[in-house]
Amino acid sequence: MVTRGEAMRMLAELVKLTALDEGSPQAFKVRAYEKALAGIEGHPGDLDGMTKSQLTEIKGVGNSTADKILELGKTGKVAKLESLREKYPPPFLELTKIPGLGPKTLKSLRAQLGVEDLDGLKEAVAQQKLRELPGLGEKSEEKIAKAIERLGLHGKDRRTPLVEVYGLARSLAQRLEDVDGVEQAEPCGSIRRFSETIGDIDIVVATTNPAAVSETVLAFPEVSEVVGAGDTKTSFLTREGMQVDVRTVSPDQLGSALMYFTGSKTHNIALRQRAIDRGWLLSEYGLFDGDDVVASETEEAIYEALEMQFVEPPLREGSGEVEAAADGELPELIQRNHIRGDLHYHSDRSGDGRSSLEEMIEAGIEAGYEYVAFTDHGEDLAINGSSREEMLAHRDRIRQLDAAYDEIKILFGCELNIGPDGDLDYDAGFRLEFDYCVASIHSHFDLSVEEQTSRILKALADPSVNAIGHLTGRYVGRRPGVELDIDAVLEGLAVTGVALEVNGALDRLDATTDVTRRALAAGVDLVIDTDSHHTIDLVRMGYGVRYAQRAWVTPDRVINTLPLDGFLDWAVRRRG
Repeated sequence: MVTRGEAMRMLAELVKLTALDEGSPQAFKVRAYEKALAGIEGHPGDLDGMTKSQLTEIKGVGNSTADKILELGKTGKVAKLESLREKYPPPFLELTKIPGLGPKTLKSLRAQLGVEDLDGLKEAVAQQKLRELPGLGEKSEEKIAKAIERLGLHGKDRRTPLVEVYGLARSLAQRLEDVDGVEQAEPCGSIRRFSETIGDIDIVVATTNPAAVSETVLAFPEVSEVVGAGDTKTSFLTREGMQVDVRTVSPDQLGSALMYFTGSKTHNIALRQRAIDRGWLLSEYGLFDGDDVVASETEEAIYEALEMQFVEPPLREGSGEVEAAADGELPELIQRNHIRGDLHYHSDRSGDGRSSLEEMIEAGIEAGYEYVAFTDHGEDLAINGSSREEMLAHRDRIRQLDAAYDEIKILFGCELNIGPDGDLDYDAGFRLEFDYCVASIHSHFDLSVEEQTSRILKALADPSVNAIGHLTGRYVGRRPGVELDIDAVLEGLAVTGVALEVNGALDRLDATTDVTRRALAAGVDLVIDTDSHHTIDLVRMGYGVRYAQRAWVTPDRVINTLPLDGFLDWAVRRRG
């Protein structure tokens, strides 16, 4: 048995490792795995029980890939993947996160300088050895050194981007919910707080059969090394060195366990102190008055007993939420059901889009949207952009589809590329032909703070721009975002009335929580978007909402909570 998610994770790993092995992300084998990955991603059903001939009917899946999927389902492993893993262990793979170190350069570092891990790379940088390699040089060496520092790739407490573990954590929990006696399994800790990086994976399992849970955990194919196994906790390390702690409690203790293993240290200390002030004891097993249980089954009951409002998991960071909840002053946070539309939405008109207009519209209707703005890439974005002629044909098709669908309003938009000097795609008159525009940085990440800030401010001044997308252009743990004078940018947003995007893609989560909180204080409105390029990406709206909750965002500050008429009034206001 193999699920679609397991097959996708296997193929994604093959893409990464094969690119290293071939020395190029454009190698034939790499592209073949990428096509298969895209095909399975778009496949509507699961893969369980499919034959080889059925698998090869999926777009992009050839005979060799189908064999690997069947091998994974039968043995839990893929021989080709195992050999690549041995050749490129996790410490070496970590180097792929650093901008400027592509497969070809990494092969050269390994062959000529013996670099096998981050420490080896840092030593080579310190000794100025990288500049001697073909294709690098002094400036490249300096950029790599700066990237190591900005990505936080140093010290013993390095954290892992949420995007790299979220799918694994959810998969483990779902598999545990299939075990006899298990009522619920939930990832907790930083994952449930929706922090952009995490230290390890904590999963709480409510069960009447803890022994079966432990036995199941130890049989997971992800187990590389067992750390410990017992009645209440089973721990292991994955191949990448990520520790997974699975903790079991009885079903009537689920609420207290979720609370205990979700909150930050500061949040939990404050809760325990409130319990102590009342002569009670709070632990993962419940809120106790002596031997009597005051509350334990639900988190809501515990917060109520402590005379507090319920605190949503993303808020539990010890940043004033305990005091606010105790005073009844927590705001009404944005929720997924407040969202009425998606305003950063791609189709296959973009070079990197993988679903048609019709498919994306149907997905939007299924998601409950009242409106969507198709924001396919402008002409200045190499490979992925569209000429004005292509955009005009795209507009005509959107208008036809808008007339054909009564359930949803379809808007003709664009993701404008912000050039290094702040220029935007097309001419000023043509830009005003769009119903809605989001402007984003996609290149020139090494400019100075002053230059980066200036390019954003210039884009804000253009009346076609409704929102700034993924503000810093970062990829969490892989590419640091541009450095900006945030106060100046927020002032520019507030003055112009342009919205700031909270991008729900797990590898972006941009703008950051800190910037979003500062934006709210500065009077800047927000838009929560998925930046979808495929129908499967619409799940990102839930991610964006949870990430926005960390910044205490309320629905009245989010533009795409407006009903259609209110949103259209807001959108045209910028166009005079």
